Order: sequence, then C-alpha cells, then structure tokens
Amino acid sequence: MTSPLAKAGPWERWLGIVALVMVVAGVYWGLFVSPVDLYQGEPMRILFVHVPSAWVSFLAFFVIFVASIKYLRTRDLKYDTIAHAAAGSGLIFTGLTLASGSIWGKYAWGVWWTWDARLTTVAVLFLIYAVYLLVRGLIDEDAKRARYGAVLGIIGFLDVPIIHFSVYWWRTLHQPASILRPDSPRMAPELMIPLLFNTAAFIVLFAHLVIARRRVIEAERSFTRAQQEQLHESGV
Repeated sequence: MTSPLAKAGPWERWLGIVALVMVVAGVYWGLFVSPVDLYQGEPMRILFVHVPSAWVSFLAFFVIFVASIKYLRTRDLKYDTIAHAAAGSGLIFTGLTLASGSIWGKYAWGVWWTWDARLTTVAVLFLIYAVYLLVRGLIDEDAKRARYGAVLGIIGFLDVPIIHFSVYWWRTLHQPASILRPDSPRMAPELMIPLLFNTAAFIVLFAHLVIARRRVIEAERSFTRAQQEQLHESGV
C-alpha cells in the first residue's frame, strides 16, 4: 500500500510562490537596502530577520493555544491538526529567532549567548515546542494524542506573555520593545516599513507552511486508518 499523500492545490502553490517572493524581497530590503541605524550600525540589519521570526513564533503558539481550546470543547480533530501543523512551523521560527538573536548578541554584547531573561524564556519556548512534538510522536491513539497535545499547547502558551514582559520584570541586557509598547513606537519609518514588510512576509510563509503541513498530517492520518481497517478486515 502506498501513502495517499495529497497533492497541493493551485491556491496552495500560489501562496507558496507569494511567500517566497515576499521573503526574498523583504530580506534583501532589510539586509542590503534599508538605512543603517546610527548607534548599532550594520549588525542591526539582522533584526529584520530576528524580530519578524520572533513575532511569528509567538503567533504560531497563539494558533496552537486557540486550536487546543477549540479541540477540548468540540473534540473535532481538525483543530488538533491545525495545532500540530502550527507547532512544526513554530519550532522553525523559534529556532531562527534564537540563531539570529545570537548573531546580533555577538556584536552587541560580545557573546553568542548569555542567560538573559529574554533569551532564556525564548529558549524555554523552543523546548516547549520540541516537547509538544515529541509527546505527540510517542502516542498512537488519535484522541489521546490530541488531548495531551491540547493540554500542553494551552499550558505552554503561558511562556509567550512571560517572554514579552521579561524585559520589564527583570534586569536584562535585551532592549525593551520598540514597536509593541504602550506609548508610541520608537523607530524611524525608514526602518519600521521594511520591518513590517518582513513581518507580513514571514506571516504569509507561516500560513503556507501550516496549510502544507496540515495537508500532510491529514493524509498520513487517513493512510494509517486505511491500514488499520485493512488489517482488521484480514483478521490480523
């Protein structure tokens, strides 16, 4: 029996193309075209990748959080599939956040890593994503896997607001928020526009990855059920 891996539809392929074009254009804009910050110099360009990837990693866990609540209320596996798909993509963006942040930290602080409150809480988020996916991989039963995943997804989301407020709650090397702050954003429009464009590009990429991963998960689930039914019918 071969795996019935569903093919991507035209709209999904077009979304992938749009995501690719936006990401390439946005990264080029941020790394090579945008003006340089007066105080941080050239190394600050990595923030055009670091900040959007961080925001999307938070968005991914928010999707997991909402989908997990919806699953526990309805027991509909489509919400579990959405949460599962978002987790895989979220792990990628969180890893990119840590990697790009380490590059910036080397220039700004002189070290690749320090146990700063913001860095540590983001590292914890990466571990939560990894544990979430690991636990799912260890459970075969759909309902049980979805239930455990939903509980982890809801509890794990608590780390996201801790990450945001860590720069205010503890003494930290990481700078406070420049855009997501109670008062007006503190960033020049020449820097904010490419940053927001890159954020939009990363969101489109995230959406494409979630849709593609959801399609694969649903195909794998259907294939597994078909195998189980065939074994049951054959009396194995």
